[in-house]
Amino acid sequence: MTALQGLLRKEFFHIRRDRRTAAVLIALPVVQVLLFGYAIRTDVDDVRLAVVDPAPDSATIELRNRFAAGGVFRTVAVVPRTEDLDRLFESGTAQQAIVFYPGFAEDFGSGVPARLLILTDATEPNTGSLLQSYAQSVVDGYARSLRAAPASPALQRPVSIVAQSRLRFNPTRESKNLFVPGLMAFVLTIISSLMTAISLTREKETGTMEALLVSPLRPWEIIVGKVTPYLAIGFISVAAVLVEALLVFHVPLRGSVPLLLLEGALYILVSLSLGILISARTSSQRIAMMFALLGTMLPNILLSGFIFPLESMPAALRALSYVVPGRWFVAIARGIMLKGIGLEYVWRETLFLAAMATVLLVASIRSFNERLE
Repeated sequence: MTALQGLLRKEFFHIRRDRRTAAVLIALPVVQVLLFGYAIRTDVDDVRLAVVDPAPDSATIELRNRFAAGGVFRTVAVVPRTEDLDRLFESGTAQQAIVFYPGFAEDFGSGVPARLLILTDATEPNTGSLLQSYAQSVVDGYARSLRAAPASPALQRPVSIVAQSRLRFNPTRESKNLFVPGLMAFVLTIISSLMTAISLTREKETGTMEALLVSPLRPWEIIVGKVTPYLAIGFISVAAVLVEALLVFHVPLRGSVPLLLLEGALYILVSLSLGILISARTSSQRIAMMFALLGTMLPNILLSGFIFPLESMPAALRALSYVVPGRWFVAIARGIMLKGIGLEYVWRETLFLAAMATVLLVASIRSFNERLE
């Protein structure tokens, strides 16, 4: 019993001495529960809706108002031609579109079913199916209200609306087309951020890092020497995952392969910089692993749109997702692979990643400078 008491005292002494580790251990489950509780949602809000209305009439305007008044849809564009939808879908400006055929209101009075088309971005299959159901319910509700209203001279015959549905970019609703591009970000995060933080911290614990810091090498030279092998490994991993996605899972690759590889290298640089910064600010492998888990892997799973759509999250989490590198790389990978878009549509995401890489690299070099001093 005395030996057990001594062991307990020793362990509590280590925890009291390393208060940062204890604080992380306490905060980690709390943060996890909060993130999972707010991020895991199946409903979708703030759906970006485009409308094709070549000949607006009273019926199309009323139905458009119903979409806007429901609180779920937000009309982002009203265009006269279906060809105008391509750039809206490819840029991500619109998630769904309602296409009215000419003479929509006239068909009500003639007894001919009024026709419209519901186009949905099915890059995220579950979200696409849900959006189709939402749009169909609005159309059905409008048709029921017209049938229940007192007959008017314009509506002498039963009202019927036929809504056709089509899915874009992933018409078969294959879930692998959603997850495989997102898995690229997850795998690269493990290789780049987590392994870099742990390996560099291990060198500090063994004393080899201190020997480097007092050597003639400059901080940026140390960082280049430590980052380059992991950058090469990460780039090979991007190519391997891409080949696996094409040959094993048959995920389509409609865009430019060199562009995707370059974007992957940029994302690896961001993750490596974050791992180096974590290692420079921590003193043990345990703390580095916890901070890497809390600061990289968890946000990249929950706040990148990899699994859960960002549109369903609260505004605070959507704002927080702007500083999550995985959000931008997942959007780039899905856009290039599934939509076939080029740099003209992903330049915004590329700029975010480039800015993050610059900031994190500067912060990493400064941290090593402080340790050197």
